Amino acid sequence: MPADIPPPGTTLADIGEFGLLDLLAARLPQGDDVLLGPGDDAAVVAVPHGRALVCTDVLVDGRHFRRDWAGAADIGRRAAAQSLSDVNAMGGRATAVTVGLAAPPDLEVAWALEMADGIAEECALVGASLVGGDLTRSDVLVISVTGLGAADGDPVRRSGARPGDVVAVCGRLGWAAGGLAVLGRGFRSPRVLVEAYRRPAVPYAAGPEALALGATAMVDVSDGLLADLGHVAAASGVAIDLRGAAFVVDEPLQAVGAALGADPLGFVLTGGDDHALAATFPAGVTLPDHWRPVGTVTAGQGVTVDGEPHDGQPGHRHF
Repeated sequence: MPADIPPPGTTLADIGEFGLLDLLAARLPQGDDVLLGPGDDAAVVAVPHGRALVCTDVLVDGRHFRRDWAGAADIGRRAAAQSLSDVNAMGGRATAVTVGLAAPPDLEVAWALEMADGIAEECALVGASLVGGDLTRSDVLVISVTGLGAADGDPVRRSGARPGDVVAVCGRLGWAAGGLAVLGRGFRSPRVLVEAYRRPAVPYAAGPEALALGATAMVDVSDGLLADLGHVAAASGVAIDLRGAAFVVDEPLQAVGAALGADPLGFVLTGGDDHALAATFPAGVTLPDHWRPVGTVTAGQGVTVDGEPHDGQPGHRHF
């Protein structure tokens, strides 16, 4: 039996999302026009007059969103933000998206139109357009968004971090996770956190800015800061140590933490869906104020906080 085939009966729950992705990548040869294949926030493909960034994200009703927690336009904004942010994390700007919608036949037309409006509104923030897609029948509502874009220079990958680099973040962290925790308990406040879950405030200008500043590696924080920086550490063959005191725990997160008996810093370190950016920069780079230094890259492997491994899951797990 080939080494890349797991034993019969092995399930996705056994090997996890990234275990499957590793197996798939090993089985998929890449053509000459593929400049960067699987493993980053977006792939890079050669086109006649340059190169294009390409990424796809899928959202499933009941798992990635709930229609009783967010309106159709909000869900459209969230769906678009996932792919637009992946392009952003490569240092690029999205130019277009396509959307696949698999929907039950009893879905109201007005809901689908409002969702499309939300996608278009989010795309307008970066000057991208919804240019097409596909529609099919399904028992479960599924939204798939493919983002296309370009970067002014070599895209920033996950694999470029080096010992001595500074780790910095840009954008909100933990707000969407706090909002999800509130909604999961049947509440609607603090409202600012609920709205952050419904509509992420993605720092779209920060991706191209980081590329121009010489970022050595970058990632979209969609599954949790520790989890996503773990991908950077693994791809770069380095260790990353974060300083707990470097993070700002905003008052709404403190309030939710107190109400739920949870450490609010946990939302910041492990919460996803805010689509902040985390990047590594050479130590001598002067960063704008909206990029907050939060740690350093060292020799070794893995991600630690104040020199210690995090106690618990580093972020969202799909399987």
